[in-house]
Amino acid sequence: MKKIHFNEVVTRDGFQIEPNFIATDEKIRLIDALSQCGYAKIEVTSFTSPKAIPMLRDAEEVMGRIQRVPGVEYTVLVPNLRGAERALESKADELNLVMSTSETHNLANLRMTREKSVASLSDVIRFVDGQVPINVSLSTSFGCPLEGVVLQSVVEEFSQRFVDLGVRGLTICDTTGMANPMQVAKMAQALSQRFSHLQLTFHFHNTRGMGLANILAALQNGIDRFDGSLGGLGGCPYAPGASGNISSEDSIHMLQAMGFDTGIDLPRLLAIARELPSIVGHDVPGQMIKAGLPLDLHPIPADVDELRNLDR
Repeated sequence: MKKIHFNEVVTRDGFQIEPNFIATDEKIRLIDALSQCGYAKIEVTSFTSPKAIPMLRDAEEVMGRIQRVPGVEYTVLVPNLRGAERALESKADELNLVMSTSETHNLANLRMTREKSVASLSDVIRFVDGQVPINVSLSTSFGCPLEGVVLQSVVEEFSQRFVDLGVRGLTICDTTGMANPMQVAKMAQALSQRFSHLQLTFHFHNTRGMGLANILAALQNGIDRFDGSLGGLGGCPYAPGASGNISSEDSIHMLQAMGFDTGIDLPRLLAIARELPSIVGHDVPGQMIKAGLPLDLHPIPADVDELRNLDR
């Protein structure tokens, strides 16, 4: 079985639309705990305008105070040149740039056309000039609730333009939870063949209940990197109905149950996930928080009487 690389996005993508500010100390404590779980990457924060996303106004402090664990990449979202400057000063391991493949969504989310986004992100890539790796996330790659169908050829075209600029990776995002497994399989097969030298990550939402099925479809067609958000938190404020990301712990449990190596300490991660409702002040969508690990992953009871005493 191949190794699966999992990226945690809860403190950026998960937290960014929470209505109540989450204390800086809580963010740092959570990131430090997640750093011990075996993730490939943790998307810590975003260097966007504090007026645009007040939740992430403490980006510099968070990046400066987290305890970095060797082997984990600490990546940040960067919207523009000023954000790139701040990110480099904070010693981010990777910069994640973002634009939408849907013109309508790009105008709503970034307030510019797709071509202006390409020009702006190209300036960032040239400015960084190889100091740290760059990943580009392409939003609404599987469809847009404001515009409808997004053709795979459009996603491939924008992907190629950034590949030509020398990015290390691409994240193909189902921002609105519109993807289905057949669509994902086709996209994954085409991109993994065309860009086999890149870090290709797929980013799913579970808005319509197909998140885990979409992971499986991508996995079966060459993708071995996925984003997830602890507890299934997150969503896009500019995409109506786009509820939370796939739950990290639910996804990782599925992959490990199938025999894949994720490198994640699932019992440790699940313990952290169970603290999430008290951090955000409400219930979260993740199922493993409620159900727990199946019996065969727990120590086997010594006798039948002990087995009968387990919660059903």
